[in-house]
Amino acid sequence: MTQLWDFSGGVHPPGHKEVSTTRPVRNAGIPELLILPLQQHIGVPAEPLVEVGERVLKGQKIADIKAGMGVPVHAPTSGVIESIADYPVPHPSGMADRCITLKPDGQDQWCALNPVKDYRSLERDQILRIIRDAGISGMGGAGFPTNIKLQPPRDRKVSTLILNGAECEPYITADDMTMREKADDVIAGLKIMAWILRPERCVIGIEDNKPEAIAALRRATEGTQTEIVVIPTKYPSGGEKQLIQILTGMEVPSGGIPADIGVMCQNIGTAVAVAKSVFEGKPLISRVVTMTGEALQDPGNFETLIGTPIEYMLEHAGVDQNAVSRLVLGGPMMGYTLTTESVPVIKTTNCVIAATAAELPAPPPEQPCIRCGQCAEACPMELLPQQLFWHAKAAEFEKAEHLNLFDCIECGACSYVCPSSIPLVQYYRFAKGEIRAQQAEQLKADRARERFEARQARLEREQQEKELRRKERAKAAAEAQAKKKADAEKAAVKGEAVDERAAKSALVEQALARKKAKAEASQSPATSAPPAEETPDIGALEKQLSQAQAKLDTMQGMLDDAKAQQADNVEKLERAVAKNHDRVKRAEALLAEARDKAAARPSESRSTH
Repeated sequence: MTQLWDFSGGVHPPGHKEVSTTRPVRNAGIPELLILPLQQHIGVPAEPLVEVGERVLKGQKIADIKAGMGVPVHAPTSGVIESIADYPVPHPSGMADRCITLKPDGQDQWCALNPVKDYRSLERDQILRIIRDAGISGMGGAGFPTNIKLQPPRDRKVSTLILNGAECEPYITADDMTMREKADDVIAGLKIMAWILRPERCVIGIEDNKPEAIAALRRATEGTQTEIVVIPTKYPSGGEKQLIQILTGMEVPSGGIPADIGVMCQNIGTAVAVAKSVFEGKPLISRVVTMTGEALQDPGNFETLIGTPIEYMLEHAGVDQNAVSRLVLGGPMMGYTLTTESVPVIKTTNCVIAATAAELPAPPPEQPCIRCGQCAEACPMELLPQQLFWHAKAAEFEKAEHLNLFDCIECGACSYVCPSSIPLVQYYRFAKGEIRAQQAEQLKADRARERFEARQARLEREQQEKELRRKERAKAAAEAQAKKKADAEKAAVKGEAVDERAAKSALVEQALARKKAKAEASQSPATSAPPAEETPDIGALEKQLSQAQAKLDTMQGMLDDAKAQQADNVEKLERAVAKNHDRVKRAEALLAEARDKAAARPSESRSTH
């Protein structure tokens, strides 16, 4: 016989399970409109793959995750996409979220399916891909993507695989009826997950208040090594950490996951969905939902399409609207009151309670805490609910987090036993939400700071590179100037520059003399005899040429420096150099003309004599 352990705390609320277990699971049918939220799992929302007006087939993928963690959404039946807009979704806040609405056409026409006969012939990654593409997420808790959960870190070998059939929450019987009627599918899904994980032990934990389910699973596991372990009825024995402690004696560390101690826990409904995805090729488009409460004339469990409005389910179960006092989604311990009946069934919806005023009376007003300590005795996580309450109420979130606030599983046991009617779980949820919001803001601020620091580092790096380029240009200009000066000194030593400069000066002087003679001739009267032509001042012209050449050399040096240091002055200096270059040419022309005249004058004198 398998050894059992116990966990601290816990309570024994009335079960009320017999209300919905008198009849087999029934088909809820197809409503007039299906509302499919794009986020029915932990992670990022799926993105639509269809457009308004498009016709889709049953099982067709209509939304998928392009980046991040999540699973796709499929069409529960064939029909036409009516809209993609915000609608109320199942959430304690009554919030609206992005949804795809599908108008069924009544044909219920399937898309092409790809069942796998022998999953052992495939690679494990291929089976995980099938599970992921089927849109399967945890159907008993927060909706963690199953394919990711079935891939624990390589350094954490799963030695024990647990199938959670405890279903400890009052009123809920969806898993109970699934185990009774689909025991073979439950075991088939368990075998697939065991083949992926290769654990040493496979266990199905069931509370002792489900004898029919226990018998069905024992028949289905005959000849296998799977253990069917019956545990005492105690709330919350169906909690993941509590069930692990009952079956293994090990405790999941604070802030850790079951894989940290070599254990993995899966839900009964999840196992059935895995079996259908592999052996039938069908995605997760429906689930068993418990419809119960004294305000229903025909309570029971229904195979319900994902996206079915709650109001349709209530009508199907024969609701008496005059008798309904509260509409609770989930169980009375961990569920929450719905503000509207138009919210749809999603992958994690397992129960709807239409309660009368006498069945679930309104909670009395909150009274001051009397410090009785009953909440601490009932807490299955061995926390300090009283201190957590004070810190949450005083907005001392850091202190609450220091007392392991996030280890709270929100089972409601503390609120159930509180004589002061303090809604402790609501305070804890508020504190958790505020802490998550602060962490998100801090993360946002950290990312902004990192971007700012990266920008500053980039600007500094660019400035350093710019300064380095400036220094390199200055160095190159200095080297060019030094080389030019050295070349000039070398030429002067050889006499080349002096001779060239003297020749250019003579040409300039001759040109100036010729220009001056022409000007005087034009000013003298026509009748007067032509005056004796003066000898050109060759020395002056040579001086003028020397000055022009020196200025040209200076301008050229400035141009070279400007090109090496500052590009925007190059054009101005080039114009100045060109202008002085023209002046040099004009001076050279005048000097040449003057020299020609000076050379011709002696010959004219000789011919006159």
